[in-house]
Amino acid sequence: MMQRDPANLDGSYLASEKLQVPLTLAADWPAPARVRAMTSLRQGGTSEGLYRSLNLGARCGDDAENVARNRAIFITELPSPPHWLNQVHGVQVAEFSVASSSIALSELSKSLEPIADAAITTEPGVVLSVLSADCLPIFFTNRQGNAVGVAHAGWRGLAGGVIESTLNVLSQRRPNSQWLAHLGPAIGPGAFEVGAEVRAEFCDADSRCARHFRALPAAGKYLADLYGLARLRLERFTLHSISGGAYCTHRDEALFYSHRRDRRTGRMASVIWFE
Repeated sequence: MMQRDPANLDGSYLASEKLQVPLTLAADWPAPARVRAMTSLRQGGTSEGLYRSLNLGARCGDDAENVARNRAIFITELPSPPHWLNQVHGVQVAEFSVASSSIALSELSKSLEPIADAAITTEPGVVLSVLSADCLPIFFTNRQGNAVGVAHAGWRGLAGGVIESTLNVLSQRRPNSQWLAHLGPAIGPGAFEVGAEVRAEFCDADSRCARHFRALPAAGKYLADLYGLARLRLERFTLHSISGGAYCTHRDEALFYSHRRDRRTGRMASVIWFE
């Protein structure tokens, strides 16, 4: 039996004899009611060991049958199977429609997944997704709720312009819209250690980025604020709202996978659609 979390986790639940397991964390943002956005959590699946338990990533070394079963569990929360991407830390944006070919629930057809790190749609019922385990998922919609998008933004994607690419495509499809963005769960500013070359990648292009890097005692090492860097990029656009950024995937081990923390691990899915 599915029910809402009384503690306002705002997720869905998979019943079990001993406990109720949260499957998803809903985006808390002022989007139109017809827009649904959520990120899967790590409990409630069938994967074992390093991937325990609701791993949705097909490229991280987990058993393919477990991933297929996990995806079958996850899509019970969705109006249709999500469109998966072959993510490469780039800026390519895939566009999906009702007529788009999608991956069959019973298989993990990697060859059918477009190479992209963001996706958009202007059609209702089309579920978009990105996978992450520290990188930043960013949800997008407009005030009308008739277009949505989601981007996978690690530091390479942010520096390369995945936010700009996604908003540019959305704006072409829905001109004169007021856009909203929500920052999903990612590694927090107290855990994301980077080298001087990463800092230079951002600061050489925009000196304002310097405030989102904190020097560590070790020479050439910094803590980077992925959320802050993303907000700085988003603020270049005239957005109606920017929200989110409250979680740390590295710190919250019970809720999230983290590549920085565990190296070999699973992936969460961040999905969005409109009704």
